[in-house]
Amino acid sequence: MELLNHPISIISLLVFVIAYGFVVTEEITHLRKSKPVLFAAGMIWAMIAWIGAKYDFSHSVEDAIMHAFSEFSQLMLFLLVAMTFINSMTERNVFEKLRSKLLAQDYSYKKLFWITGFIAFFLSPIADNLTTALTMCAVVMAVGVGNKKFVSISCVNIVVAANAGGAFSPFGDITTLMVWQAGMVEFTKFFSLFLPSLVNYIVPAFIMSLFIDGSSENVKNTPVQLKRGAKTIIILFLTTIFLAVSFEQFLHIPPVFGMMTGLSLLQLFAYYLKRTYISGPKVISREGTDQPFGVFKQIAQAEWDTLLFFYGVIMCVSGLSYIGYLGLLSDSLYYGISSNPVISFTIANALMGIISALIDNIPVMFSILQMHTTESMVLSQWLLITLTTGVGGSLLSIGSAPGVALMGQARGMYTFYSHLKWAPAIFLGYILSIIVHLLIWDIIKI
Repeated sequence: MELLNHPISIISLLVFVIAYGFVVTEEITHLRKSKPVLFAAGMIWAMIAWIGAKYDFSHSVEDAIMHAFSEFSQLMLFLLVAMTFINSMTERNVFEKLRSKLLAQDYSYKKLFWITGFIAFFLSPIADNLTTALTMCAVVMAVGVGNKKFVSISCVNIVVAANAGGAFSPFGDITTLMVWQAGMVEFTKFFSLFLPSLVNYIVPAFIMSLFIDGSSENVKNTPVQLKRGAKTIIILFLTTIFLAVSFEQFLHIPPVFGMMTGLSLLQLFAYYLKRTYISGPKVISREGTDQPFGVFKQIAQAEWDTLLFFYGVIMCVSGLSYIGYLGLLSDSLYYGISSNPVISFTIANALMGIISALIDNIPVMFSILQMHTTESMVLSQWLLITLTTGVGGSLLSIGSAPGVALMGQARGMYTFYSHLKWAPAIFLGYILSIIVHLLIWDIIKI
């Protein structure tokens, strides 16, 4: 049965649009973004299943649901392990130590602008762009007390840097992880996006740096002591990333199995810390402050709202795909712009990046993954859409998780409008990054 011709197609689309309206206005309504999309996912698939039972294609509906759920479960477990490691390093004062070291150097505003930007750019591919942005924002807020202009510009710089850095690594952003786990781009191929990502960051950063002057004044900085086992947890995190890559590259099994194996190593180390824990207040060892540590506490502190939002989005988009909307969108957008497929796909993927500034890049990327395969879209275009959806969110403060988070952290100093003021410079970097990518793949033929 052609579901696009059935009334449930319009109802399903309307349900999704209303739900996503609540997501976009989360800052106003204070309604957690996971709640409306979870409800929408249930309603959309309930309507599809009802029609499936009525016209005898229930098995097809069940297969589609299980396929979407399988994709989500892999990504959820992957992200959960990554979040657990990040929370563990946060609890062990790893990021606070980094912040303290930067504050202790007494840099000028301009130098700190570039240092925090470059750290955000190179740290986000290993950690994630959200954690990186929050850490660097804490630094600029501590240094820029009383200097609203410096904090505002630096926050914009950090958001752009974190998003750009996250674009050339599967671990830097959820969208890159989705592309990698779907098998559209091999792990090593992501690094060809390094130069376009760097251009995306450098161009607006250079323009913004021209408006920064002055130096920090006697910033109060409290020395931070790493807790015991902090360095080992960093090593375990890097080992876990290595395992995830190795499992996918050499054993040809989903990288989530490598992440879960890494989680077991963290659990074993947590057991060691527990068994060797020295009780007493502020006990200092050669390895750092000795305090109790538990893995399950870090798991509990994961961004569950984000994970549930992720589930809701995937199930909503997969439902709309089953109805036929994504096929319709693909035909009109990717094949309707130009008779030349290279031009058509390039323009379409560039537009998708701009759309991700208005709509969260997760549903945008998942929609693309539903529309295309490695056969229908070549590697250079898969990398292009990875780049554009990753950095396109930098165009607006609401277009990415780092931007939204920093609006809360630097409330009153970094706002939607303070970010919007630099949108032309960010857009210039966006366009130039696309050009650099096309030059690399279509002229130099790397």
